[in-house]
Amino acid sequence: MAIVKPFMAARRFTATIADGTGTGATFNILATATTNDAGAAATAFPSLPAYYNLYINGQLQTGDTSTATTTAITIPDGDALDAATPILIEFVVN
Repeated sequence: MAIVKPFMAARRFTATIADGTGTGATFNILATATTNDAGAAATAFPSLPAYYNLYINGQLQTGDTSTATTTAITIPDGDALDAATPILIEFVVN
């Protein structure tokens, strides 16, 4: 029988496309360019989350739209979006 972890929580981070750097396939938003749930500047994204969700302009994106590490989220061709487009990254941790 598998062990079920009894605790799940979410950590959310916000930014706008203007906070990103790079172009094309290398466009990313650094964790340090985001704001956390407490409204403070973030230092890193969670390590080993159960999963994460990316919302661009309030729309949930498919899994092939991005990759995330503890230091950044990469959104290929995100630089083509308007600079004011809001980004929300939700990490579910256990």
